Amino acid sequence: QVYLVESGGGSVQDGGSLMLSCTASGAINGDYSMGWFRRPRDGVPEAVAIVRPDGRVRLADSVEGRFTISRDRARNILTLQMDKLKPDDTAEYYCAADPFRQWPPEQFKHWGQGVLVTVSS
Repeated sequence: QVYLVESGGGSVQDGGSLMLSCTASGAINGDYSMGWFRRPRDGVPEAVAIVRPDGRVRLADSVEGRFTISRDRARNILTLQMDKLKPDDTAEYYCAADPFRQWPPEQFKHWGQGVLVTVSS
């Protein structure tokens, strides 16, 4: 079993920054892709970003240039630095991991419980 625990959500003003963290434990190793997706209230899940096992990253067009994803393989921690936040970024953010899939993260096998990010105008 793979366990993913997110932290760092909260409320911020338009243009502000937040950093999300995801701590992974259990049967996970460096061969897993890890990433983030989000789900607005009453909305459809949307890919945000992933890190492949080889370290390459992919970000959704909607967050390119504003969000940065990184992975500490030694400590099994995934972070998402979110800058220049907009009200449209308001959503529940989920950490996800998969041993085979590399995109999109909302289709990964393992999910965390999610953290809420609220951006007010």
